[in-house]
Amino acid sequence: MKPDFDIIIIGSGPAGVSAAFPLVKAGLRVLMVDGGKQASVLLPEENFLDARANDAEQWKWMVGEDFYALKMHDAVSPKLRAPTVSYVFNQFERHNRIVGDDFITIGSLATGGLSNAWGGGVACFSKDDLSAHNFPVSEMEASYANVAMRIGISGGIADDLSDYFGLDEWAQPPIELDKLHAHLLNRYSFSKHKLAPLGFKMGRARVAVLTADTEERQACNLLGNCLWGCSRHSLYSSAYDMSALLKHENFTLQSGFLVEGISRKTSLWAIEGKFLPNGERKTISATKIFLAAGTLATSRLVLQTLKHYEEVPLLSSPTAAFMLWVPRLLGVPRTSSASIGQLAFTLPLDGDVTAFGATFGTTGIMISEILRRAPLKRPNGIKLFRNLLSSCIVGNLFLPGNLTKASVRLQASSKLEVVGKYTNDVMPLMNEAELKLRKAYLKLGAILLPKSFTIGSAGGDIHYAGTHPMKDTPALGETSLLGEVLSLEGIHIVDGACLPILPAKSHTFMIMANADRIGREIANRFVDSSL
Repeated sequence: MKPDFDIIIIGSGPAGVSAAFPLVKAGLRVLMVDGGKQASVLLPEENFLDARANDAEQWKWMVGEDFYALKMHDAVSPKLRAPTVSYVFNQFERHNRIVGDDFITIGSLATGGLSNAWGGGVACFSKDDLSAHNFPVSEMEASYANVAMRIGISGGIADDLSDYFGLDEWAQPPIELDKLHAHLLNRYSFSKHKLAPLGFKMGRARVAVLTADTEERQACNLLGNCLWGCSRHSLYSSAYDMSALLKHENFTLQSGFLVEGISRKTSLWAIEGKFLPNGERKTISATKIFLAAGTLATSRLVLQTLKHYEEVPLLSSPTAAFMLWVPRLLGVPRTSSASIGQLAFTLPLDGDVTAFGATFGTTGIMISEILRRAPLKRPNGIKLFRNLLSSCIVGNLFLPGNLTKASVRLQASSKLEVVGKYTNDVMPLMNEAELKLRKAYLKLGAILLPKSFTIGSAGGDIHYAGTHPMKDTPALGETSLLGEVLSLEGIHIVDGACLPILPAKSHTFMIMANADRIGREIANRFVDSSL
């Protein structure tokens, strides 16, 4: 029986497209399927501050014609309240039959997946990190380069975080800092000796944002609309890779197809599902299937195929947010600037734990988002931040994913239940982090505003991984070093579900590089077998 395709890739997010390129370039017949959700709200094209002052129809992209932002008032992240990216998250849980129990579960059915609404943070895993993966670091070098050159990253400059990020050799120059971040970085350059006892290190954030034009994407020009969507395509989304993939005759994209199950067809595998627009059902066969649907959706499909109903561990990073005030710059005018991470930091904590975080300008963030976390009544908060906001910076902090005790379990109904909470170590570590950050930034001339350090809910990081980790000798439900699920020969996981560890640093770049590595190796094996 001849398969319909050589490889089927489920998901068009960063992992899916990263695996697709080497497979397609090797001449294999590749089908990619995704939920097909597309944007329906036009993105602002002028800078955020001008749009707020002059755009008579700004309510359409800020509130939504269906009052989307108001309906999502209780959402954990401001991204989940932005009408321009509402399609990214729309109906993910319902269609994938995922239920969170005191754990936030977020994913995407959109073409491009969650990369349509991410912050763009990128980092290589260190040699110590990679030791948990049990394959040579040399195998990742080519993949790091492939991904970095394809997506475009900026921030490459020699600083105290160059080794931590590990990708400067492929990076474009950094994005221009706003006045507040430039002030902090300047103070840092003269205050390192004072910060040494805290172990606090600061440098430019490395982000998947262009600072030089390419053929199809434009360089960042500091519009400040990063939260709402980049009309210039400066901030990478894997949706932008579709045009390049579709130039290959051996690549097929079927958007709007929801995979409901995977089954064995003699020596082949098949996906079974339906087209979301009309409910038409279809079964498609292939020699191999690559799962890149996102950790939660991928896990449900794997566990369902295995008929495995036991609890499976899940990695998820505890996170916190905070606000800094720079008194020296009180009254500075708000100017258009990038509203993604501008500076990043690392912070050693007790128990050999390293926290990672980044700081952002407040341009592009609605004052209502600030007021949600302010320990003041709304009228008082408005009065305070009317004068204070232009001299404020917001930040986030992440801890390693093993500090969340979370798991997934397939129910008899084929729903995936996700439960989790932070371990008992998290609160002491967060208290330590808050104290050290307060001390560190004070030495840089910034005050961590009282009660602004807020610990997020479990799952709110959206950094999910590790349900089917790669192992030298995998057990049931685990995967080989090529992401192949034990006892499901021919099914490979290429998204975060196969990562065995989840450091505090941004993990999407590592997922993409690992998917590229797996894709290249499988492509080579296909070619060798045909000789």
